[in-house]
This record gives sequence, structure tokens and C-alpha cells, in this order.
Amino acid sequence: MNMPRPPSSPAPRGLFTAVAVAWTLLVAATLVALPLALADRLPDPVASHWGPSGEPDGSLPLVASAAVPLAVWVVAAAGGLAAALRRRAFPRAAIRARAAAVLGWGGVFTVGLQIISLGANLDRARWQDASGIGPPLVVVIVLSLAAGALAALAARRGGDDTPPPEAEPPVRPEIGLDPGRRPVWVSSVSAPVLLALGCVMAAAGVLLFAGTLAGQTRRPVEVGLVLAFAGLVVIALSTVSVQAGPEGLRIGFGPLRWPARRVPLDRIERAWVEERSPLDVGGWGYRGLPGRATIMIRGGECLVVAYRSGGRLAISVDDAATGAALLNALLATARP
Repeated sequence: MNMPRPPSSPAPRGLFTAVAVAWTLLVAATLVALPLALADRLPDPVASHWGPSGEPDGSLPLVASAAVPLAVWVVAAAGGLAAALRRRAFPRAAIRARAAAVLGWGGVFTVGLQIISLGANLDRARWQDASGIGPPLVVVIVLSLAAGALAALAARRGGDDTPPPEAEPPVRPEIGLDPGRRPVWVSSVSAPVLLALGCVMAAAGVLLFAGTLAGQTRRPVEVGLVLAFAGLVVIALSTVSVQAGPEGLRIGFGPLRWPARRVPLDRIERAWVEERSPLDVGGWGYRGLPGRATIMIRGGECLVVAYRSGGRLAISVDDAATGAALLNALLATARP
């Protein structure tokens, strides 16, 4: 006799969504309101970076000092919400807890950092006269870590929930290979937010580099170069194009599909499809180490290939099932 299973405790999707969105908007509004409210008591530009000695050694225009933290927060909060509220991911308490920890820690740290930065510039005639931020920064770090921990504990309430039933996907017929023809499957996916963020970082790095050369800022020249290079890396990881064919797998990065990585067919053991989210693999971009890595552009369907050497590579890409079916058909033909 089968005993009926007790219903699972419902995950508080509505409450989690309302609190997370309200928190995101509150932090964003605070980041904008603080500089506007204190604009007449702040120098322009304002000190934005402090060296090991505790003295300010870099500056930003007042508008940029408000826009940069806001942009960072919006990207981080949007990513955390998108990953946590996916239909498949949300029922897992661990996923909700990670997203809540990011939102709690990031919000308190971003607002706290702006408060102590503006406070150091308050009523100063020049940004060079700003006071140090060492002790207050320690307090902000401790408070943000505590906020992240408390948010994670609160988000775990309700435990794991059973996701709503989904219709069975249609069975995809096996791909038949016609003799004399060269089958190729091509698919791509992009993340507009990452692309925009990369462009902003690259442009900011170039402007910072030019400002240093022109004597407008005291930041080292290397800071602008590193920021510009980091922006180019983000741009490269904002788009991925995958091609499967008799030669194996080709993975092109960036809008120009370069640089590219190739995996010969004789190195592949088999291919399949998995559902993964950025929180499952530790974020966006190239995650993991060579031999067992994930190229995460957006959560959801991923093409996974297993190497004959034992490693694995997962790529978030559209229509991954067709790519996996073609690779397996090619492998079956090559190794009957």
C-alpha cells in the first residue's frame, strides 16, 4: 500500500520576490539620493580612492561617483534576482540563500562604502583634502558580511519546494546522417548586460588612462590599462557561438567569435543536455578549470560534452539538444 506523500512546504516565492525587489530599489534610490542631497557640500571631483598610507590618491567627477556604484549594484542585483527566481532554481533553499546573501551583502557594502566615501569628502575644498576611511571601512565590511549571513538564513525558510509539474518535452528523433553531406550545427547566445558592462569598463579604462597621461588624476597608468583589459575580457565573455560538425566542437567568444577554442571529435566521449544556473557554477563567464569547466552566459539549457580523458565542458547555448544529438551521431559513425 502506497502512503500519500505529505505536501512540501511552499517556498515563499511571492514574499521573496517582493522583499528582494524592494531592497534592490531602496539601495538604488539611496545611492542616487545621497550624492544629490550633499552635492553643495562636496568638492567636484571627489576623492574616490585611498592609498595604503590612508591619503586619497584618486578622484572621480561627482556624477561618476554616484553612477558607478549604482551601475555595479544594478548589475549585481539583477543577476542575483534572475538566477534565484528561475522556475527550476527557486524551489531550492540553497539557491535562494545564495541570492539573498549576495543581495544583503552587496547592498549594505555598496551603500556603506558610498557613505564613508562621501563623509570623507564632506565640506572639503578639494578632493586632496579628504580624510581617511580605514576604520569606517572595517565597520562596513563587518556589517555587510553580517547582513549577507542574516539574509541567507531568512531566505532558507520554507526549505526545498517541489517545482510545479511541467509538460514532458517532445521526444526528439535521432539525427540521421546522409552519406556525402557535411552536417553542421551552429548556435549562439549573448548576455546584453555583460556586453554593456564590458563596454562601460573598457571606455572607463581608456578615459582613466587618458586622464592620467593628461595629469587630470593621480592614479597609476596601470589602473586604466587593467580596467580597459578587464572590459575587453567581459566583452569576450558576453557572447558565445558554438559550432558542431565532423571536426568536433568550435567555441567562439565575443561578438567577433574570436578568440576560439576547438575540441576535436576524437577527444569527445559523448554529449548531453543539462539545466544549470549561474549560482550552480559560481557566476557568469568561464567558471572552473580546464578539463571541468562551464561557460555560463545565461542560466538554463547547457550543452555538456564529456572528454575521453574524463573531463567535462558545459556551455550555456540555445538549442543544445540538437547539438548534442549531432555530436552523438557523429561519434557513433566515427566509432561504430
